[in-house]
Amino acid sequence: MLNDELLAADNSFAVKVIAFIDMFRRGADHRVRVETVNNIPTAAGLASSASGFAALMQAVNEFYRLELDLSLQSAFARMGSGSASRSLFNGFVEWNMGQREDGMDSVATSLATAWPDLRIGLIKVSTAQKPVDSRSGMNRTVATAHLYQSWPMQAAADLSQLHAAIESHDFELLGQTAEQNALSMHATMIASWPPLLYWQADSVTAMHKIWQLRAEGLSLYFTMDAGPNLKVLFSAADEAAVCGQFPDMQVIAPFGS
Repeated sequence: MLNDELLAADNSFAVKVIAFIDMFRRGADHRVRVETVNNIPTAAGLASSASGFAALMQAVNEFYRLELDLSLQSAFARMGSGSASRSLFNGFVEWNMGQREDGMDSVATSLATAWPDLRIGLIKVSTAQKPVDSRSGMNRTVATAHLYQSWPMQAAADLSQLHAAIESHDFELLGQTAEQNALSMHATMIASWPPLLYWQADSVTAMHKIWQLRAEGLSLYFTMDAGPNLKVLFSAADEAAVCGQFPDMQVIAPFGS
């Protein structure tokens, strides 16, 4: 059940959920009922799969009385959705690549630093399900985009920059790194074949508006997942000004108000 709607067994989301639960049935012949609710659009590039599989991992851990620690839960949640490895934790979280062939050391860890004044705004360009899911899009990009060869190097450099920004509460460095990283990711996907462009016209309009506001002195940056919607980074002190420019934007205070 997704948002009170019964899904067919061949629904792509249902197939992934069933496959995930099958890892823990251990041969047992029984059925389970899964009811999940999203308060954000599903499969629209707002990490609905990440939050969903993190929640499912916690439910599986409790239902089967596995008593797995968060590190192991993170490793298993990643098998449902890569970003689910991070969604088990609060605040700033780092997803470690890992080295083992079985992937069980590819887990997330929570960073101790808090940033109470940080705000994230959601600009929902489209709530429709995207035509190419994140995993398929990633596989296409790796297989066909020559630009992907430089991505690991940039990701490592950006991670170092983000650590420095978080530790020093350097908002400009945080925003610049996040925005350039997102644009580089999308540029790499656009360079795949067939081209993979998640942006819509309103996505580009929002980008230009953010760049214009920043040129006028308002400190805000954006980042994007594999989808058309934008996540805006800004400080609590600028919340009223940013919301005035984007009145329909949903604001999140990840470290509390």
